Amino acid sequence: MKMQKTEDRNYDREIIDNDNSSPSKTIDDTYVEITLDIREDTVAVHSVKNASGANIVEEAEVEVLGLAKNVKKKHSFGASVVRNTSMRMRQVAQELKLLASLKKQQPRPFDRTNSVAAHHALKGLKFISKTDGGAGWAAVEKHFDELSATSDGLLPRGKFGECIGMNRESKEFAVELFDALARRRNITSDCISKIQLKEFWDQIANQCFDARLRTFFDMVDKNADGRISSEEVKEIISLSASANKLSNIQKQADEYAALIMEELDPDNLGYIMIENLEMLLLQAPNQSEGGKGLNRNLSHMLSLKLKPTVETNPIKRWYKNLNYFLLDNWQRVWVVLLWIGAMAGLFAYKYVQYRNRAAFDVMGHCVCMAKGAAEILKLNMALILLPVCRNTITWLRNKTKLAAAVPFDDNLNFHKMMAVAIAIGVGIHVLAHMTCDFPRLLKASPEKYKPMEPYFGDQPTSYWHFVKGVEGVSGIIMVVLMAVAFTLATPWFRRNRIKLPRPLNKLTGFNAFWYSHHLFVIVYSLLIVHGIKLYLTKEWYKKTTWMYLAISIILYSGERLLRALRSSIKDVKILKVAVYPGNVLALHMSKPQGFKYKSGQYMFVNCSAVSPFEWHPFSITSAPGDDYVSIHIRTLGDWTSKLRAVFSEVCQPLPIGKSGQLVAECLQGENKNLPKVLIDGPYGAPAQDYKKYEVLLLVGLGIGATPMISIAKDIVNNMKAKEEDDLENRHENPNPTSQKKRNFKSKRAYFYWVTREQGSFDWFKGIMNEIAELDPKGVIEMHNYCTSVYEEGDARSALIAMIQSLQHAKNGVDIVSGTRVKSHFAKPNWRNVYKRIALNHTNARVGVFYCGAPALTKELRQLALDFSRKTSTKFDFHKENF
Repeated sequence: MKMQKTEDRNYDREIIDNDNSSPSKTIDDTYVEITLDIREDTVAVHSVKNASGANIVEEAEVEVLGLAKNVKKKHSFGASVVRNTSMRMRQVAQELKLLASLKKQQPRPFDRTNSVAAHHALKGLKFISKTDGGAGWAAVEKHFDELSATSDGLLPRGKFGECIGMNRESKEFAVELFDALARRRNITSDCISKIQLKEFWDQIANQCFDARLRTFFDMVDKNADGRISSEEVKEIISLSASANKLSNIQKQADEYAALIMEELDPDNLGYIMIENLEMLLLQAPNQSEGGKGLNRNLSHMLSLKLKPTVETNPIKRWYKNLNYFLLDNWQRVWVVLLWIGAMAGLFAYKYVQYRNRAAFDVMGHCVCMAKGAAEILKLNMALILLPVCRNTITWLRNKTKLAAAVPFDDNLNFHKMMAVAIAIGVGIHVLAHMTCDFPRLLKASPEKYKPMEPYFGDQPTSYWHFVKGVEGVSGIIMVVLMAVAFTLATPWFRRNRIKLPRPLNKLTGFNAFWYSHHLFVIVYSLLIVHGIKLYLTKEWYKKTTWMYLAISIILYSGERLLRALRSSIKDVKILKVAVYPGNVLALHMSKPQGFKYKSGQYMFVNCSAVSPFEWHPFSITSAPGDDYVSIHIRTLGDWTSKLRAVFSEVCQPLPIGKSGQLVAECLQGENKNLPKVLIDGPYGAPAQDYKKYEVLLLVGLGIGATPMISIAKDIVNNMKAKEEDDLENRHENPNPTSQKKRNFKSKRAYFYWVTREQGSFDWFKGIMNEIAELDPKGVIEMHNYCTSVYEEGDARSALIAMIQSLQHAKNGVDIVSGTRVKSHFAKPNWRNVYKRIALNHTNARVGVFYCGAPALTKELRQLALDFSRKTSTKFDFHKENF
């Protein structure tokens, strides 16, 4: 588009005078060239050039309607051109759109080199993603040779998707793509040769957006008449939904097809053209994380800064890594060093003690090793109970300042470390006795054995002498019970990773772990007996086993008694039961008197209809301000499966379409036969420390979103309460309650929920809508990610993105999650997530809280360390795995 200049001479003179680099330069051109991006109701100027092609102005996207207010004359020559012609641009835009709508023939491909949508266009409608088929033609050719080996060198239509690298879920989509490519070449056969496959590949791998658009249009336009009907739109929607495992969208294909036709066919012609489809595709939202509000220059500089630098000097590299390690793990380091020091000291003390006793002359260093191992065994048997005293740990972290120096969040890790130390101690103690001490006693001469007679009696002649006594029997039973409990507690057995035949399959699963762990009641009893009946010690005050265990056993017994009393006193009524797809059960219960908790904490649940003795922990999903307590339980094992089955039996299934994706629901009063549920808690968890941070990054993987949902809701409630309190107490002295609210530091939160299935979003649909409604200022930025949907730019998800944009703009509801929160596709780019937060919150300390499977823990922790070390933003990582 070219327009004649209308600038006055004074402004021309100003430009010439200000151009110091070329003082003799004059503007003799008669025309300027302006590149426009014309959309539905806006006109954007991409560049202004003179007739010679020199670029005068090049802005990413300058809206004409805002130019008069934001751009002054002195900015540039191009700004003046736009200012003087802005009144006519809207008219030109309308004329151009009218001309395009009147064209019946296929339009010539647009030159996108100057379009503001060029970057978006080149990323769109890719039929081959990085994860499937990205290896190029060489891999496709290899697949062809393998798949056509039994079909006379021809590739069947049904194996086309497999050949080009698409997965099984995309088989139907690949067949439609095959048909579109075949129609373009008038191929009627269901098989193609390698030469034809190469032509197909060249077209779908074409980097030109117009070529990809034509291919996509051909897929939709099955009758090849150059028009897309409503029925054809419906078919491609069903196809895309199937490829992305979006069953809800597949069921509503009619509705979404009508939505697209309403948008692209306002004149009710009954069809849409390729230019209409192109317009909608280019207006689809950018799903990638980090492009929104991100300063590109700063982002690029930060990326360069974050590149790993390799230290050539091994000593400096070692020192640097050690320094980083100590800074990140100093709490764990000093506790572990104290524990190791205590064990080393006790072992050395006992070793020296027996080195100076008469038994050393007969049994040598073997007895010193056995007694030293026994001493650290007694210490660890006492300490191993402390990390599972949940009430004590919760009190210490909430009511004392020890949490600043003691890593209470690692209580189970220390419990496991001590279990390993106990296993090693038992091994050394038993081997030293069985392979060294006892053989020496059996082989000792009568003179040498005589000092041992007060302890062992007459010289034994066989091992049976040592086994038949109380010491031997109690020791053997303890070793057997410990071996059983330790084995069934390993992840392979506890998480059902080992598949055993019946009836041995009962040895795997959480139940086996739970009941076998209670064998330690017998073990501790036998340990005390074993310590009293020592061979080489007769004085009572030297038999120290009971002294080691007394405090720990009393504390743990008190804990168990408190749990039993508290759960029986607190009367809990089931207010609501909801059964969701994806094997999730939601329970809403009345809040017991005095039951105070923090978001991020968890509680234990018992259901006698499933098992009268088993208690299982679940994160609390309700906020402290709610008048009820709720949990969401994902079926992951035998106990949770039975619990869901028990509640599903008493709840009536819902009629289809009554309540979205609910399978069954039961409210208070509707069913008096609901199973009885007991609760115990609340207990401290890593996520409860979120109030210490002004900025939060909350990450939930699948059902791991449970504590994050509670935190997000609590932040909104506290922000709202704080605003109301500030209004009421603006001229009054603040009361203790208002002072407590001021201590709530969290002012900004980024919530990322990543799940594989679309149905998972129904678990917290109501809560997420409530958060969105209560948070008009956007304090919590919520991001839902559905990993079953292909990434941005993939042709299989292009139509889903189009429908999502239209539906959200029209009704404010996301088609994937069914909430007001717009969903993203595929997996987040976590590096970009951290980068964006680091750019938005410089010099801030960000609390990163993750709950989910262990697989993502390493990446999130490493990114937190990288950004903390190389930027001014510090990330504190906290995790909770299940």
